[in-house]
Amino acid sequence: MDFHEAEAALFDLDGTLVDTEPRSRWAWSRLFDGYGVPLSEPTLAGFAGRRGYDVLAERLSLFPGRTAEELFAETMAYWWSAAAPGIAAVPGAVELVRQVHRSGTPLAIVSSGRRTDVAAMLGELAVYELFDVIVTAEDVSRGKPDPQGYLIACERLGRHPRRTVIFEDAPAGVTAAKTIGARCVAVTTTSAATELVDADLVVADLSSVSWPLGGGTRRR
Repeated sequence: MDFHEAEAALFDLDGTLVDTEPRSRWAWSRLFDGYGVPLSEPTLAGFAGRRGYDVLAERLSLFPGRTAEELFAETMAYWWSAAAPGIAAVPGAVELVRQVHRSGTPLAIVSSGRRTDVAAMLGELAVYELFDVIVTAEDVSRGKPDPQGYLIACERLGRHPRRTVIFEDAPAGVTAAKTIGARCVAVTTTSAATELVDADLVVADLSSVSWPLGGGTRRR
């Protein structure tokens, strides 16, 4: 399938439509610091594109006596606190979503975040009502890189995965997209281009992307 033949556009949220990297980094740092646990760059990078709960569950040995649910709740309390760094739309994100909507192409969000957080961020961008389907962490039993979330979105949209374009920012999300045969556009807001080599198109942000798709830094 060529990009211009896409029958649906599916978007990750954090790092793809909204630049949450400074806030996420700050929240995770606060959590680890609070327990006296060193937070290395590789560990921090491991959170990108994945459900925070899943990553914490893999590292429970670092937090004796705590559950993944408790740790994730603490992290989100930091994330939404007044002291947290601000968040902003990725350049070009809002206009691209509006272009897709105006074209009549179905839209979906597939996020590793919680539904309440996803709704709040989409509301801040004033694009919540433009999405036909929203799939969040509560809708899946397996987070990215497992493609379950994208498969659920495709089913709800009534579109075959191979007829869709998925927008991502993290290696885990790119892997999920390519596993189901979708085209994938990756933005380097969170990860370096060298970590997104499996995407079909890699761009610095979404300001260079228009719908129907064209342009970019690399095609496969």
